[in-house]
Amino acid sequence: MKEIEELQIYQKYLDLMYYINMITKKYPKSERFALVTELKRVTYDGMECILYCYKSYDRIEKLKYLNELDVKLKMMKVLARLSYKNQYINARNYDAWCRKMLDISNMMGGWMKSCRKQ
Repeated sequence: MKEIEELQIYQKYLDLMYYINMITKKYPKSERFALVTELKRVTYDGMECILYCYKSYDRIEKLKYLNELDVKLKMMKVLARLSYKNQYINARNYDAWCRKMLDISNMMGGWMKSCRKQ
């Protein structure tokens, strides 16, 4: 079995976490304890799902964590859209953020497919 650091989805998600931490520094102070906190919570919970899925040997359990990760990504998309609509981030940031989430979604879909085949 691969080490967690070798997993592509782990690396991509870590990159997304770094990006979100960097981008949320631009948010106004009024949103630091609301939107930013929620964004970071959802992001960290998503990483937790990846780690649990990696450590799980049961395919049903893996699918459970992957479904949870899917929900976290969808929630993150909503929060990114909200950030863009409120003009906390610009169109270029929003586009980059969405591309990162799309890459992770595609990898997650492949992982789910391989779990269903077993």
